[in-house]
Amino acid sequence: MRLVYVFDAYCGWSHGFSGTLREAASRHPELPVEVVSGGLFTGPRRVPIREFGYVQGANAKIAELTGAEFGEGYERLIADGSFVMDSEAAARGVAALRQAAPDRAAELAASLQDAFYLDGLSLSDPATYRTVAQAAGLDADAVVAAFEAPGTRAAAEADFRRGAALGVTGFPTLLAVDGDSIAVLAHGHATADEIDRRLTTLTTTTR
Repeated sequence: MRLVYVFDAYCGWSHGFSGTLREAASRHPELPVEVVSGGLFTGPRRVPIREFGYVQGANAKIAELTGAEFGEGYERLIADGSFVMDSEAAARGVAALRQAAPDRAAELAASLQDAFYLDGLSLSDPATYRTVAQAAGLDADAVVAAFEAPGTRAAAEADFRRGAALGVTGFPTLLAVDGDSIAVLAHGHATADEIDRRLTTLTTTTR
């Protein structure tokens, strides 16, 4: 069995879920975690952030439920309103970081969300990936090169297809995958204790 985490780096609820994922992964080191990017802001949804009038209200709810923080850099982006969230670029960044350190994919996904939601850094900017890679002790030049490589675009599109094939329709979604068996452990919001209980139920019924 493995955990499959389908998220979007520009999804506030995914940002709020980062702490839960970190705790769940630490409780279950025997379960590898696969990170898959979703495509929340692609195509016609790539518009200035001011077009999403619900963002500030949603962020307040996310902070209330999860304790997630939203930093001054991010709040400046919201106040300006012209920033365009591009999930395809973010997914390329996730793929580049995942390529550099596959076993740290969940940790790096959370760091990438912090770069946006705390510091207000664009996930379309190669410099953001240099910053995240350096902070994680990775080869920053290699990560930036991967982000800009044509093959990484294909990896991002493959992630979008994989999320859809897994039946994911919203982010974040945490799945337990065991062969052909797929079970939803969390969707949107859950605590590590709730995930534990669902995992226990799964392992009990499959024995």
